[in-house]
Amino acid sequence: MAETEIRVDPFPSHDELDRLWQSAWQQPGPRDPRAILSRSLVHLCAFDGRELVGFVNVAWDGGIHAFLLDPCVDPGHRRAGLGTKLVRRAAELARERGAHWLHVDFEPHLAGFYRDCGFRPTEAGLMRLGPG
Repeated sequence: MAETEIRVDPFPSHDELDRLWQSAWQQPGPRDPRAILSRSLVHLCAFDGRELVGFVNVAWDGGIHAFLLDPCVDPGHRRAGLGTKLVRRAAELARERGAHWLHVDFEPHLAGFYRDCGFRPTEAGLMRLGPG
């Protein structure tokens, strides 16, 4: 695997993001990534050559709270520190752009990953508003 290039605020095509989502989560990506990413505080993409192999998005409330969304790495590029690098860089940029707090929700089996990225445990609530 060659060194990956991390780009700040790129706009990957629908097809690029969909391929990554399919490989990482076995489900389709967002229908309109440009509409989502145009409202982000920051988003990062990792490329191996021309191939999109990693992604993370930071949404925000327009104030001091930011929300880490959709971090993913292609299975062929996992276990090399790319996910951690993406999350840590996203946190740095969110701080530089005015966020004071970075929130994340995750499944229990990912607790170690997020702890290694610098998150600390906290209580939170979740309400399902629709299917999915």
